Amino acid sequence: MFLIVGLGNPGAEYEHTRHNAGFDTVDLIADEVGARYWKTECGALTSKGVYRDHDLVLAKPQSYMNTSGGPVKQLMNAYGVDAEHLIVVHDELDIDPGTVRAKFGGGHAGHNGLRSICDKLGTRDWYRVRVGIGRPPGRMPVVDWVLSQPKKDAADDFVQATDRGAQAALSLVQVGLEKTQQAFN
Repeated sequence: MFLIVGLGNPGAEYEHTRHNAGFDTVDLIADEVGARYWKTECGALTSKGVYRDHDLVLAKPQSYMNTSGGPVKQLMNAYGVDAEHLIVVHDELDIDPGTVRAKFGGGHAGHNGLRSICDKLGTRDWYRVRVGIGRPPGRMPVVDWVLSQPKKDAADDFVQATDRGAQAALSLVQVGLEKTQQAFN
């Protein structure tokens, strides 16, 4: 079983913002695997599906980005999922818009959602699908950038990145890290 967690913030005001790239990606995975019913458990919206004979639990923590670690840990405990079967999908400032990168382990690079997960799990070793959103233009504050919805061409890049993020997460489940990195990084 794999737990695939998309990071984001709950509420209509945050829908489809750059910071909610994880939520949007997990929604695409749910469509792909036929996961239609969402329920609230362990502080997250969850749905279940099967992909290529692998059971999946899809999750969107509802505790806001900066405290995502609590629901992630609770879900791992509830489903008996170890860190090597955890895939976290999140927005990434240091990757160009429209692109994704998969990796295992690493730091949080100032990303508060990742920091929270590192703190709650006591490890940095799990799979990550990093959805590129790029850096804000000029002197725009990062918080304003990540909490805004992409417009025009940037919106196309965002949709492309979330779609590729969904494909990359499912690739991790099916073929593992090395082949996923060859295909997506």
